[in-house]
Amino acid sequence: MSANTPGHSRGLKKTHKAAIAGVATLSAAALGLSLVQGVGGGATETEPQALANTQAVAWSYDAASPQAKALAASLDQQTSTFTLKAKQEADAKAKAKAAADAAAKKKADAAKAAAKKKAQAEAKKRSAEKTAASRSVTRAPVFANNLDGWIREALFIMDKHNIPGSYNGIHKNVMRESSGNPFAINNWDINAINGVPSKGLLQVIYPTFKAYHISGTKFDQYDPVANIVAACNYAADRYGSIDNVNSAY
Repeated sequence: MSANTPGHSRGLKKTHKAAIAGVATLSAAALGLSLVQGVGGGATETEPQALANTQAVAWSYDAASPQAKALAASLDQQTSTFTLKAKQEADAKAKAKAAADAAAKKKADAAKAAAKKKAQAEAKKRSAEKTAASRSVTRAPVFANNLDGWIREALFIMDKHNIPGSYNGIHKNVMRESSGNPFAINNWDINAINGVPSKGLLQVIYPTFKAYHISGTKFDQYDPVANIVAACNYAADRYGSIDNVNSAY
């Protein structure tokens, strides 16, 4: 029918437009539903419930509709959930990293402290050894250059080498053998006849002096301290101690 036909309106009212749009939408939905159902074995009649569902889907695109609002709320909730989960994971990773860093720092600090403590202990030990050595040098006795001093110095050395003997034991044998003369020599006994005369404070022959000489003393039969120490070392080996010697030995 022509729009210019007398007696009819030249335009459509809003209610007419809405009705036409609704019919078109329902017709399209019905057609789609009929085609889908026809795939299995021919077209069938469209049920009222299907048309109602189609109409609901068609109108759900309205942002102001309850369905759209529910969907938006669901999406917001999911987004919030994902955001919270991501934050929790990030916080857990940060916490684990902080704990690992703290443990590594603690281990490094402990190693550093142990190394420092060890260095301090070694330094303290060296200092103590140095002090002890210094005291030892400082306290080294000074002996007189006479018979009393020679005997005392010999006893000092003998004590370091665990050679037994006493001041009286040494003194009595010295007086019997040489009368305290460090340069005494026997040129008449069997040893002298054999070419090895007895010499020094305790009248020691060379083979005996050489065999029982103590390192740190002079290698000289006439040296009073070396003579006493070698003779006492020999007497300890043969008699147990110079204190046990009461005659020629």
